[in-house]
Amino acid sequence: MNAHEIDYVLHGDDMQCVEIELDPNESVVAEAGGMMMMEDGIDMETIFGDGDSSQKGFLGKLVGAGKRVITGESLFMTVFTNKGVGKKQVTFAAPYPGKIIPIDLSELGGKVICQKDSFLCAAKGVSIGIDFQKKLGTGFFGGEGFIMQKLEGDGLAFLHAGGTIIRRDLKPGEKLRIDTGCLVALTKEVDYNIEFVGKVKTAFFGGEGLFFATVQGPGTVWIQTLPFSRLADRVIASAPAAGGNSSGEGSILGGLGRLLDGK
Repeated sequence: MNAHEIDYVLHGDDMQCVEIELDPNESVVAEAGGMMMMEDGIDMETIFGDGDSSQKGFLGKLVGAGKRVITGESLFMTVFTNKGVGKKQVTFAAPYPGKIIPIDLSELGGKVICQKDSFLCAAKGVSIGIDFQKKLGTGFFGGEGFIMQKLEGDGLAFLHAGGTIIRRDLKPGEKLRIDTGCLVALTKEVDYNIEFVGKVKTAFFGGEGLFFATVQGPGTVWIQTLPFSRLADRVIASAPAAGGNSSGEGSILGGLGRLLDGK
């Protein structure tokens, strides 16, 4: 095995954190800002690239870092290594309400494709790169598609998604249509594409957007009930305009406004 063999425990329900137990010299790689707490004896190191220990030399690390920039992530990641004696714990927290999804890449063909903001942390040795979709329609019209992250290796990785997580194991030929923002991850066997809603009236007045993702089995997909973008839109829409008067929950104007905009 290339990736470190780590143990973990999930804590919480709607605001979860994952506690990872490291043996001496074991490491976990995480996005900057994800760490919640760690025990004495764990060393933090900032690395250049995507965390793949198989990359040799500056050029390999530069390629890994470039892949992360394309997905909108930082050039750097943080490695947490147990430099002490005995087992040590480091804990990573979810950035917003939702669930943490443990994924064992060794049981899923060594590769999982996920939304670019869903990665939380992984055992050292797991490669975090980019996955280009084949069809241009996915990139230009899918919104959430075209450039996605791919996790490759044989170790544990942890994703985070909003709300409740539904795992669907698709049979060969089984097709599912999903809101583009609700699709979290899929295994490499799943055929993924973006399709137009079809009817102009439905597209503009249905409230579901112009496009949806279609996935076809065999394979496994993970779906979230509350994408962060949807949550943020509702918060912004409910906030009073700067310098203006607030139309509160009990006001006539507020009620009329919600009636007109479908809320």
